[in-house]
Amino acid sequence: MLRNAQLLRASQRSFTRSSPRYRPQKRFSSSSPSSETTGNSFIEERKAVKEHAGKSADLWRKLSLYVVPPCLIISGVNAYNLWTEHWEHWEHLPPLEERPEYPYQNIRAKAYPWGDGDKTLL
Repeated sequence: MLRNAQLLRASQRSFTRSSPRYRPQKRFSSSSPSSETTGNSFIEERKAVKEHAGKSADLWRKLSLYVVPPCLIISGVNAYNLWTEHWEHWEHLPPLEERPEYPYQNIRAKAYPWGDGDKTLL
């Protein structure tokens, strides 16, 4: 029985390969003039894209090296100046112990898990 099934499968395989409906795909080299012009236009387009990518990459490299560091330095100086102006303003205020405590400050609606909320965890 097993031998008959193997013969049947083998005959079916040989029949399908020899049948006119089964034809292996033929691969031809593209030698027609229309495909050559299409190929050349594709190659030219790829070259144009590559040149554009090179120019764009060069632009971003120059921006990264020559524009970004000065901008970072300028913004850092600006942040430092704002920081010092802020603390100069605090120097004119009285110490925290001498400031009045108003009723709207330090409102505690419920107790914190670590106590009354006037102390930190540490």
